[in-house]
Amino acid sequence: MSNKDHITEAFVQLGRFISQFTAESADKKENIPHNDLFFDGFKHQIKLAKEHNGWFTQQNIQYALKGWSDQLTEDALQDWLKSYDLTTTNPKTVAIIMAGNIPLVGFHDFLCVVLTGHSVLVKQSSNDKHLLPYLAKYLEHVTPDLKGKIQFTEDKLKNFDAVIATGSNNTARYFEFYFKDKPSIIRKSRNSAAILTGSETPEQLDALSDDIFRYYGLGCRNVSKLFLPRDYNFDAFFNAMYKWNPIINEAKYANNYDYNKAVYIMSEFDMLENGFLMIKEDQSYASPIATVFYEYYDSTETLKQKLEIDQDLIQCIVANNFSDSEIPFGKTQKPELSDYADNVDTIAFLLKI
Repeated sequence: MSNKDHITEAFVQLGRFISQFTAESADKKENIPHNDLFFDGFKHQIKLAKEHNGWFTQQNIQYALKGWSDQLTEDALQDWLKSYDLTTTNPKTVAIIMAGNIPLVGFHDFLCVVLTGHSVLVKQSSNDKHLLPYLAKYLEHVTPDLKGKIQFTEDKLKNFDAVIATGSNNTARYFEFYFKDKPSIIRKSRNSAAILTGSETPEQLDALSDDIFRYYGLGCRNVSKLFLPRDYNFDAFFNAMYKWNPIINEAKYANNYDYNKAVYIMSEFDMLENGFLMIKEDQSYASPIATVFYEYYDSTETLKQKLEIDQDLIQCIVANNFSDSEIPFGKTQKPELSDYADNVDTIAFLLKI
């Protein structure tokens, strides 16, 4: 077995380890390597992550872990990697500056760097600092070859050859200046949109509610903007959203809902709301928590032209028979391994640095 195969196998074992934590109560399984050493510790890290960040609820952490346990299988990893020549890597040190908006949001970059044979230097967001270092320790235990190749730092980055950085539009400008002499992938703020025609089935709109509310709408893959035909009737939309109404009982979400509602009322903005979600006509893509923006379109052709112009603002588009690159309803927070952020192939970048 080659070193690359050892590393891939380590991630398969990690997927099996993570699968124990995808239900309300962790389920300790047999035949998981090093489980006695790591199981209780990871339960504790999940507890710390929830205490540290109020947006990281048990349900949201479980959902993120379930997504990764589903992807970290031998079949999925081999199918993803088969189109790349991983023997060509010239090992370097790659720094990753991670966002912290949803649990383990930087894991895909971490996976790409380690699988391509590079060393990784991770600077985590303070909002999401408990889960990944522990999972990295598990990987090192499964494959000791990785020891010394995975580092975490809270200090200024130094001694690295390339960088993958994710942040806001403001921090991206800083990153572009600071890392101008290094090979880099620098990601700015993006949001996702859904295109409705009025002929969606109840099942499609039900799935759309997951795209809107999962992770409280904090992810770049969450739908924060709707494009609607002029005569759109909102009744079916609001009916489909209703299953998420318990979200208003969660304090951080409710505080944002109350605050944004007060701002809209005082500003005399027109908006529709149902007690836990507001929708407001607005040309922006990035809507506040508990709000979805919408915009009308007159023809699919003009809408396609607009989306082409705005492509750097958009992470993904949810639709039914609108374009080749669309994502089905309900799938935004279930990305495949080959669904690269900003459509930039991270593996291809890492193989040529």
